[in-house]
Amino acid sequence: MTPTPVTETSVGKALPTPSERPLLTTVTIGLLALVLLAVPVYASMAGDPHVLTISSRILVFALAALGLNIALGFGGMVSMGHSMYLGLGAYLVVLLHTAGVDSGWLQLIAIVAITAVIATAVGWVALRTHGIAFIMITLAFAQLFYYLFVSLKSYGGDEGMRLEQLSDFGVLTGNRTALYYALLACLGAAAYGTYRLVGARFGLVLRASRINERRVSAVGTHALPYRLTAYVLSAMVCAVAGFFLANLTGFVSPAYLEWTVSGELIVMVVLGGVGTIIGPIVGAIGLLLLEEVLKAWTEHWPMVLGPLIILMVLGLRRGLWSMLPVPNHDSADVTQKERP
Repeated sequence: MTPTPVTETSVGKALPTPSERPLLTTVTIGLLALVLLAVPVYASMAGDPHVLTISSRILVFALAALGLNIALGFGGMVSMGHSMYLGLGAYLVVLLHTAGVDSGWLQLIAIVAITAVIATAVGWVALRTHGIAFIMITLAFAQLFYYLFVSLKSYGGDEGMRLEQLSDFGVLTGNRTALYYALLACLGAAAYGTYRLVGARFGLVLRASRINERRVSAVGTHALPYRLTAYVLSAMVCAVAGFFLANLTGFVSPAYLEWTVSGELIVMVVLGGVGTIIGPIVGAIGLLLLEEVLKAWTEHWPMVLGPLIILMVLGLRRGLWSMLPVPNHDSADVTQKERP
């Protein structure tokens, strides 16, 4: 008999055909982009600059979560030290200003270069280990930098300090709307770069090493350079997020380097969808918006947020992005079955 395609799941919900899925992905991402682009317009019309500040903060952490996802989602590197790069990016704005470098572009270049050197050294050590040892080494380095900046009393010590001058971008310096759109452009570029990276041979080797590094080595490909490169790229994206965070708040603090911040970034990645391109962005938006709603509702919001996160993670094994009928890099694209 001629096979009959089945496009219904066991619970009776229709699945999109393979040809419909790319269209659904494009439409969903397009709608998300339009909403994010419209935020400054809404804030201006409503006369509520707080909306723009909150949205910019969400984009900062979405960028950091996207960076972490390169290492965690595609490389399987569970790092508890990425807060170190977020805080490092923020503190370098102050340190470079002290050294007489006020140009925002020069600061960005310096931050990326310095972070690349530090991340290469940290990654070279940490990637010699696996599992819990890798987690503990990245955590140890993060704590090392945390106490280093706490000890810098001339930069505020454990209380932090306000920026004497924001990064110089000419007439755009201090313009919150320009900062928001710069963040959005950077986030879009990072997402597109991740998409191209994961789809290339580099991404194939990286994802294969996440599953079984020994088998990758057995076929003649050394996984360490790929994993180290992914770790460094991940750190650089987090450092750029730190640069934007310092310019957004006009303040730097060792609190940016605390291990709890690394935990929050991991929650955002897991909540949105590990190993997906857009998932970390959706996770950051969902977590921080939920946090703002709960803060307005009760002063004991952490006691409510914790159980809610647990329920969402348990109920959505593939994250919030899995609620939408779009493909991702971790799930098989099975939409049809054959039956006699």
